[in-house]
Amino acid sequence: MTGAADGGPLTLAEKIWSAHRVTTLESGAEVIAIDRLLLHERTGGVALKSLEEAGRTVMHPSRVFATMDHIVDTFPGRTDKTLMPTGTAFIVSTRESAKRHGITLFDIDDPRQGIVHVVSPEQGIILPGAILVCPDSHTCTQGAFGGLAWGIGSSEAEHVLATMTLRMNRPPDMRITVDGVLREGVTAKDLALHLIAALGSNGAKGHIIEFAGSAVSALDMEARMTLCNMATEMACAGAVIAPDDKTFDWLEGRPYAPKGKVREQAIAAWRALYSDEGAVFATEHRFDAAQVRTMVTWGNSPQHAAPLGAPVPVDALSKADQQRAVDYMAVTPGQPVAGLPIDAAFIGSCTNSRISDLRRAAAILKGRKVADGVKAICVPGSTQVKAAAEAEGLHEVFLDAGFEWREAGCSMCFFAGGESFAPEARVISSTNRNFESRQGPNTRTHLASPETVAASAIAGRIAPVSEIAA
Repeated sequence: MTGAADGGPLTLAEKIWSAHRVTTLESGAEVIAIDRLLLHERTGGVALKSLEEAGRTVMHPSRVFATMDHIVDTFPGRTDKTLMPTGTAFIVSTRESAKRHGITLFDIDDPRQGIVHVVSPEQGIILPGAILVCPDSHTCTQGAFGGLAWGIGSSEAEHVLATMTLRMNRPPDMRITVDGVLREGVTAKDLALHLIAALGSNGAKGHIIEFAGSAVSALDMEARMTLCNMATEMACAGAVIAPDDKTFDWLEGRPYAPKGKVREQAIAAWRALYSDEGAVFATEHRFDAAQVRTMVTWGNSPQHAAPLGAPVPVDALSKADQQRAVDYMAVTPGQPVAGLPIDAAFIGSCTNSRISDLRRAAAILKGRKVADGVKAICVPGSTQVKAAAEAEGLHEVFLDAGFEWREAGCSMCFFAGGESFAPEARVISSTNRNFESRQGPNTRTHLASPETVAASAIAGRIAPVSEIAA
């Protein structure tokens, strides 16, 4: 991290950070300006209530956005009432506080409502070169647009509401370069699980990851969001991808993105957002895209991932954490998880619930039926995604196959006392975390791409797409 101080080459993260530095404190910590703050009803309402109790006001209401996603039910015809105990109070409190402070709210009945990390890019809230924070660990999703984005706590959100700044020590930089071409049928979700399995759940602890290389540049914007979304499962401080023409084209016409001459000026500035030749990274890793296979998790951490068809590690019983994972997941070292019967299939979350995810899953489901005894649910990432899917008739494909078609929200990505899968159910899921009881009491979650989830739902067991297509 010497470039900014000595005028040498800078990393992308250094350029953005330096542009937002307000001052450096005697302790070495820095005060950083925050461009935009996102809130949701689970933790955002807490921050707003604490702000009010302290007698403070929101400094820049126009730069704060809130949505209903974490607690709201996703059943058709939903209201403020929720299966989660006390959920209604969170929803009502957030709504009332947002109204009092003049904050833009994507409420339950708003056509812009959805999961916070889906809604922000849709609306052009995240922009290249911006710094955006949100009290949610998967905020790094939005680094796909060439800005810095990370999750914060409720108390930090309160501080941002009052000052639009944060006091932080700048994280070190890590570059993960992926060159080559991904195999046909291998997705950004597979790539993310491959990287996490290789580097571990603490492999990027405290670092800002820059994803680079020809394989990353080849990803479309929604795939880049999936990759950045999963970066937090390596304990990173954030993730970012240098913006390019794909980024600029995707943002064109979005409600909160620059327009007209201002857009032209913005793009000219955004084109300087890349790591300079010779910029120094604290850590570098390189991967060959051709080595990535279709992935699925076998344990209770995203790092417990392996190619679909590969066996659970035979040495798992010699490691305490893996011994617990083997016991909890009821898998057998030396045997693959492929072929294990499933009880449920879930497509949704801020990782894989966008229109491209639903299109790919629907292509596999079309003309086929979910296996008997499998509970299958699809939850679009936003109301706009849902509307786009319905305009294309995708909802009919899901419904005809036997999936439930829901309203937008986080839904069963995490169990917080509301809806869940059955105790000890084995679930194949497009979500981001397979922790113990993540999707219900003692549920056994296997993470995979939407395609693998769709194929497994049809087969009634964990299965590759090739098995269904054969």
